[in-house]
Amino acid sequence: MIELDRSGGTEFIRLLYLKIECADKTRENMDLLDKTIAKIESQDKEWRGRAKERLDNLCMPHWALGRLMDLAVDLAGMTRSMKPPVQQKSIITMAGDHGVVEEGVSKFPQEVTPQMVYNFVRGGAGINALARQAGARVIVVDMGVAADLSDLAESGKIIDKKVAPGTLNMAAGPAMTRQQAIASIEAGIEVAESLGRDTDIFGTGDMGIGNTTPSTAIVAALTGATVKDVTGRGTGLDDAQLQHKITIIEKSLQVNHPDPNDALDVLSKVGGFEIGGIAGVILAAAAQRKPVVVDGFISTAGALIAHALKPEVKDYIIAAHRSMEPGHKMMLAHLGVEPLLDLNVRLGEGTGAALSMNLIEAAVHVLTGVATFAEAAVSESE
Repeated sequence: MIELDRSGGTEFIRLLYLKIECADKTRENMDLLDKTIAKIESQDKEWRGRAKERLDNLCMPHWALGRLMDLAVDLAGMTRSMKPPVQQKSIITMAGDHGVVEEGVSKFPQEVTPQMVYNFVRGGAGINALARQAGARVIVVDMGVAADLSDLAESGKIIDKKVAPGTLNMAAGPAMTRQQAIASIEAGIEVAESLGRDTDIFGTGDMGIGNTTPSTAIVAALTGATVKDVTGRGTGLDDAQLQHKITIIEKSLQVNHPDPNDALDVLSKVGGFEIGGIAGVILAAAAQRKPVVVDGFISTAGALIAHALKPEVKDYIIAAHRSMEPGHKMMLAHLGVEPLLDLNVRLGEGTGAALSMNLIEAAVHVLTGVATFAEAAVSESE
């Protein structure tokens, strides 16, 4: 092998090295992504059957606790256990900014994103209050905030996985490169893997001013829905602002032509770094055979990307709630999942995931704590 001198080479040699290094980095990332995807299997039918058999014979009218019992069967199938572990709960709140905010698609300025990250760290946000009630810890990840958060990262208060300080304006071209899309998913996988030893159940959350815009573009790109039908008011747009948002999303799709058969193409052209990170968390949770509670609209955009990469992730997704964003209903239908709650929640952050964790724990108690007719010595119905 011939050794080339990087420091004294020509510009051609320098560019060649950069190209080789970039290709090597991409291969490494794809290796992690491919390895994670390869580990994902559907729920185990035998364990689902065992759980159903027990639930069929509980000391109560048949299937009297409805969706809780359905959820118990799912949990048994996910975890391969009749005592699904759900005590250790981690909600991962991914934060990132979006260049498309330049187009006036949000009522709030971009400065709110880092301000809210500091609020998460102080414990003063909605997710903090609801996570405390659910007994869950909140992990905040900087995926691409357009601000310097190194003080929080260096003190261990957040995890630094910043791909770049915000995406580019997707109305003018791709939001990120394909390599950055892979890096964002990989970052989510790494976070979930690092937390796996101390986590039984994952929850996803988001923070990023303007992120309903790329999320809407993703659902339109992957489902073929018209932009008008899936675009909502986000943080409270009026009619004129809503129409402008629709126009910007339509323009973004026309400019970029994302390929609905290529999840990485969709993410890179009209996505966000935090959305890629959420997709990575979902993939990693499924690879670990652990349930992942997907929050609202933005988190479900991440779920769509994960599902497009590996459809079997659906077996590990628990949809927390139905968001007020009109596109969320179509997202859930595309995934083939039913939300646990419908409370007119539209906050994000992981708040819906925290609320749903109480029900998930209840489902496990039904499976493990209610006696069967035989165990209770109670006569069954004829």
